[in-house]
Amino acid sequence: MTAATLASSVERDEGVRRAYSADASGLVMVPEGVARPTSGAEIAALLAEASANGTAVTCAGGQTSTTGASISDKGIVLSLRGMDRVIELDPEARIVRAEPGVFIGELKRTCAAHGLLLAPDPTSEEECTVGGAVACNASGARSLRYGATRSHVRALKVALADGSLVELRRPSLEKNTVGYALAHDPVDWFVGSEGTLGVVVEVEFGLLPLPEQVVGLAIPFAAEQDALDFVVAARESRKVHPRCLEFFDRRALAIAREAESTPGWAKDADAFVYVEEVPPAGMAPALDEWLELAEQRGALVDDVNVYEGESSLREARRVRHAVPATMNERGSQRRPHGGRKVSTDWAVPYARLGEMLAKARTFADVAGIEQAVTYGHAGNGHPHQNFIAHDGDELRRIEAVVEETLREAIAMGGTVAAEHGIGKIKRRWLPMQMSPLQVRTMVAVKRELDPAGILAPGNVL
Repeated sequence: MTAATLASSVERDEGVRRAYSADASGLVMVPEGVARPTSGAEIAALLAEASANGTAVTCAGGQTSTTGASISDKGIVLSLRGMDRVIELDPEARIVRAEPGVFIGELKRTCAAHGLLLAPDPTSEEECTVGGAVACNASGARSLRYGATRSHVRALKVALADGSLVELRRPSLEKNTVGYALAHDPVDWFVGSEGTLGVVVEVEFGLLPLPEQVVGLAIPFAAEQDALDFVVAARESRKVHPRCLEFFDRRALAIAREAESTPGWAKDADAFVYVEEVPPAGMAPALDEWLELAEQRGALVDDVNVYEGESSLREARRVRHAVPATMNERGSQRRPHGGRKVSTDWAVPYARLGEMLAKARTFADVAGIEQAVTYGHAGNGHPHQNFIAHDGDELRRIEAVVEETLREAIAMGGTVAAEHGIGKIKRRWLPMQMSPLQVRTMVAVKRELDPAGILAPGNVL
C-alpha cells in the first residue's frame, strides 16, 4: 500500500471526525482525521507511515470508554469497527479467534450456539468490542466467578508502532526461569495497555462449557448495610455458588424499578443485591440456601424476584445495564453547561466495602455534593459511583471528592481503577497507586515499543 493510498484513506470531513469525537466519558475531542481499516495489513502500513511522520494514532472500537481512552484531538482516530469477522471457532479445542471490531455480545451468542461460554463479561457487551475488552482488560459482573478478560486471552496478533505484525501466544510451560518474569509472556504486555503499546488486530480466546443451569435472584433489603453484609456472607459461604454479586443502592434501585416497569416492587427496600447461582454440574441450584442466607441478613424475602431461562436472565441484565445507561444520558445533558457524568472505578477488599462507601459518602456530604448513584460488583469490593456534574464548578468539586475517596481506597489496600482502565481522565491518579519505579518501568516499555510516541497519546502515561 503506497503512502498516497494511505493518505487518501484518512478521512478529514468534519462530520466524520465529529462522529468519533465522544465516548462514555463525557469528554469531547475532535480528531484531525479518521481511518477505518478492514485488515491487519492496512493497519500495519498506516502505523509505519504514522511513525515516520510523527502522526498520533488512537484506537477506537465501540467507544464505550468511561475514561476518554478512545478519543483524541491529536492525529488520527483509528476505528476498528470494520474489522468484525469471527475467524475461527473450534468447539473441540474450545477456542475462538476474532477481529477487534466484533461486539462481545455477538461473539458470546456465536459461542453459545456451540455450547460454549465466552467468559469476559462487560455490562455493555452489545456496544463493547473485542478489541476494547482486551485494551482495558474488561471485566464485569460475572468476573466474580470467571475473572477479567486477561485470563481468557490465549493469543494475540498485534500491529506495532513501526508497522510490523507480531503473533504472540501464551507459553504452555509449567516451569521457566529464563530472564525476568515480566518478559515471559508478551501477551500480557498488550492486554490492558489501552492502545498505548500496539494495535490488536486478532484475538484468540479460550472458552468454557456453558453452565447447565443459571438462576438469577434480585434480593431486596430494608437497610443498605444488611445488603452489604449479605454480600460478604455469600462470598464466604460454601453452600451457594455465585457467579456475580451485584449491589444497588436506593438511587440505583429507583432506576432499576423504572427500567423493569415495576414501580411498586420492594417498596420498603433501601438496596438490593442481584446474584446468579451456577451450581456444579449435576447439582440442583441452591435456592433454599440463598433464601436462608438472605433471611438471616434481614432481606425482604417476600419480594425476591427470580430469573430463570435465557430470556429472563437477559431481561435482568438489561435492567442492570439501565443504571449506567440512564446516568450516561443524564450526564450528556449537562455537557453544554460544562458538566458531565463522573464515574468512579475504585475497589477495596470486599469485606471493607461498607466501611469504604460510608467514608466516600461523608466526603461528598462535607463538600456539599449530591450523593452518587452507587451500584456494581460488590462481590469484588468494586462499586461504581456515578455523579452528575451540572456545570464546570460542580465538576471540579466532584473531582476533588473523588480524589479524596481514591486516597482512602488506596489506604485500604484498594485500587483507583478496577476494570475501566486509566485513559486520560484517571491519569492524574495513577501515581497514587504506582511507585516512581513502576512508572519508570512502564515508560521504558512504552519507549521500546513506541519510540516515536504515536500510540494513544495521553492514555495512561
